[in-house]
Amino acid sequence: MAFPITSALLDALVLAVVAKEDTYGYKITQDIRVAVDVSESTLYPVLRRLQKEEVLETYDREFQGRNRRYYRVTNKGGAALELYREEWKLHRKKIEDIIFTQGEEHTYNGDEANE
Repeated sequence: MAFPITSALLDALVLAVVAKEDTYGYKITQDIRVAVDVSESTLYPVLRRLQKEEVLETYDREFQGRNRRYYRVTNKGGAALELYREEWKLHRKKIEDIIFTQGEEHTYNGDEANE
């Protein structure tokens, strides 16, 4: 089962990947695919939007005789990533509190279905 990915979470993932090192679209897609199923056709509009919002900037570099567009996080993008990280910590804790801690005093053992 896969959980749906919101646009905010996708933005956070993109910023986190690019913050590690300047990189290009295909590599960003591959890095994010480790955690979530995302296609290049989904990712490129996100990259353009983040660039328009001035959290990413681009530059071109030659690679095998062609220009490859690289992305880097701006100062504004770094601040946005820190906010995403803080929000993720809070969100994750709330979800884990529900999933893992509530009701732990009652453990299902499988025999209760026959009662």
